[in-house]
Amino acid sequence: MNLPLIQPYLFFGGRCEEALDFYGKALGAKVEMLMRFKDSPEPPQPGMVSADWNEKVMHASFRIGDNIVMASDGCEGGGKFDGFSLSISVADESEARRVFTALSEGGEVTMPLAKTFWSPCFGMLADRFGIGWMIGVHGETA
Repeated sequence: MNLPLIQPYLFFGGRCEEALDFYGKALGAKVEMLMRFKDSPEPPQPGMVSADWNEKVMHASFRIGDNIVMASDGCEGGGKFDGFSLSISVADESEARRVFTALSEGGEVTMPLAKTFWSPCFGMLADRFGIGWMIGVHGETA
């Protein structure tokens, strides 16, 4: 059975380029594709975006490890990220600390890194863009 591919698509309300730069530094994310509104083969519908958004990101995709995440500035509205988190499984506690520290810069820690019954090192945070992250060492007995 071929299952559909599910990929997160994040809207940053005008801060997409900043987010791409942040995730590049924090996670080693690599931008694979970026299209600005001005580069669209079809102009946006009238009133969808203002003219000063020509330089904003209409669509981007970036890679974190083997995972693809898609992103956009959206259509001027601010992004509100409720009801989900992105989960990162890392190889060891030092990598968990590195990733957690990098992502929490300018964000809010909701659960500090600690040993849990499912992981020797697990924590949760919302980054500076409001994206929820769960970082943990998995595949080991806690």
